[in-house]
Amino acid sequence: MNIFGLLSLLMFVISVTAFLIMRGPDGDIYLTIIVLSTLSVIGVLFAVLSKQLLWKVLGIVVNLIPLLFAFLLLFAMGISEP
Repeated sequence: MNIFGLLSLLMFVISVTAFLIMRGPDGDIYLTIIVLSTLSVIGVLFAVLSKQLLWKVLGIVVNLIPLLFAFLLLFAMGISEP
């Protein structure tokens, strides 16, 4: 078992769970963006620290999904504000 690879996947699960908890009409979008991007960056760092190639690739790819989603949310919020 590779502990850093598992921690990387755990960061992905936590970021998806945090997004599902913080969504809604009263949700703070900027807090969601900060949480998603922070957890994704930590997950990518754990994936890079992993020793096996499978965990590295899987961790980086899986953690880039919420990071890309957070970037798109930030981009959308920037367009919508005057």
